[in-house]
Parts: sequence; C-alpha cells; structure tokens
Amino acid sequence: MPVYSSLTRALAEALLDILWFIDGSEDEQMDPDDAVKLLEGVALLVNKLSSDQRNELINLLGTMAEAEADSARREILEGFPEGFGLLEGAV
Repeated sequence: MPVYSSLTRALAEALLDILWFIDGSEDEQMDPDDAVKLLEGVALLVNKLSSDQRNELINLLGTMAEAEADSARREILEGFPEGFGLLEGAV
C-alpha cells in the first residue's frame, strides 16, 4: 500500500481511480446517466475550491501526469484541469 506525501495527493489518487473506472466502463458496467452525475459532482466540487487550492491541485495533477507510465491515465491527468474548469479560476 503506497504512502502519500499529503492528504491532497491521496485524494487526487482516489479521484484518478474513480475517473479511470468511469472512463473505462462500458454501458453494461455503469449507467451513462450515473456516470454523468458523478462527473458533474466532481466538477461542482472542484469549482468550489479557492484559487490557492485550485493551483495546488493543478500543480499536483501535473506532477502526477509527469510520473504516470500509463498513457491513458496520463491523458486523464493532463486533461483534468481544463475538463473540470480548474483553469478558469487559476491564477
């Protein structure tokens, strides 16, 4: 079991696992409407972050993407800030 440097890192890893599952799920595994609801919930959550929190998450996702060996997971990490509106509130 990995040891994370911070709670933020642990939560970002958990979020990545959830997004990875949703992205890779077929309609038979997960109802598309439920997937959309989950993704909308993530978007609402990250849009409530302060500017400092957004910047911290953006930087963390970048670090995680650089270290990610799996290209599909790296793509999710790289696309997260724009896809979930983090860049709009970043400074």
